[in-house]
Amino acid sequence: MTYCGRFAPSPTGPLHFGSLVAAVGSWLCARHADGAWLVRMEDIDPPREVPGAAAAILAALPAFGLAPDAPVLFQSTRGAAYDEAFAQLRATGLVFPCTCSRSQLAAGGGIHRDGACVDDSPVDREPAWRLRVPDVEIAFADALLGPQRERLRETVGDFVIRRADGFYSYQLACVVDDAFQGVTDVVRGQDLLDSTARQIWLQRCLGLATPTYRHLPLVRDSSGNKLSKSSRAWPIDPADPAPTLRRALAFLGRPLPDRPVAVDELLAHALVDFDPARLPHCSGSSIS
Repeated sequence: MTYCGRFAPSPTGPLHFGSLVAAVGSWLCARHADGAWLVRMEDIDPPREVPGAAAAILAALPAFGLAPDAPVLFQSTRGAAYDEAFAQLRATGLVFPCTCSRSQLAAGGGIHRDGACVDDSPVDREPAWRLRVPDVEIAFADALLGPQRERLRETVGDFVIRRADGFYSYQLACVVDDAFQGVTDVVRGQDLLDSTARQIWLQRCLGLATPTYRHLPLVRDSSGNKLSKSSRAWPIDPADPAPTLRRALAFLGRPLPDRPVAVDELLAHALVDFDPARLPHCSGSSIS
């Protein structure tokens, strides 16, 4: 199967340095494999969305030489596909309605298990819908971090795939859209490593292929805190992209030209002798 990678930001703020590193890493892997590189806007959580953030992210990427090979997919347009996946899970009895509150689940460590709600008495509110998680161990080989194993029943239990407010979860939307877009390789930050086992279980429940996963180290500040959209360190300036792109490539272990060059030349230089297996894999890397 032809390599297909993707970068999938959420519009909860403008593009920040940590997200740029993930975008560059996924782009390098796709170009190294002569594959496609796609962009998907994960705009399925309106309460958390920052107005204008999606447009700002999409405007910034080309300034850093990161142009997708197909039109951007907006998850906000994909409701029918999520409805179909949900209906499939419901028809096979793999999901169930749940009105348990966080306080009710607190006694069990906040984990819902065995499809058994704490209080199944009628309530006057819409339920969330959870995916049943049996006592199964999910094992996969991360292309950077090596073998990974997780027993989902113990770590996360039955997890929500449709919230009480009607919005679908990141886990379901991500799985459905990776399959729809033909994504073969997922390159993303290690903050999403703990989502992988859940996504693999969902793929199995829906009869979908499992891509290869490669989780890049997180960019942290000098205090060890993960950079986020709320961080003001190393602002992304699309008007002057080369210095920030150099910093991102250096974080990913790529050699840099010894003179100032344009963005396209920086990326071309980074692809020379590029080997995805030699990307940094240590979690908690920092930059200053």
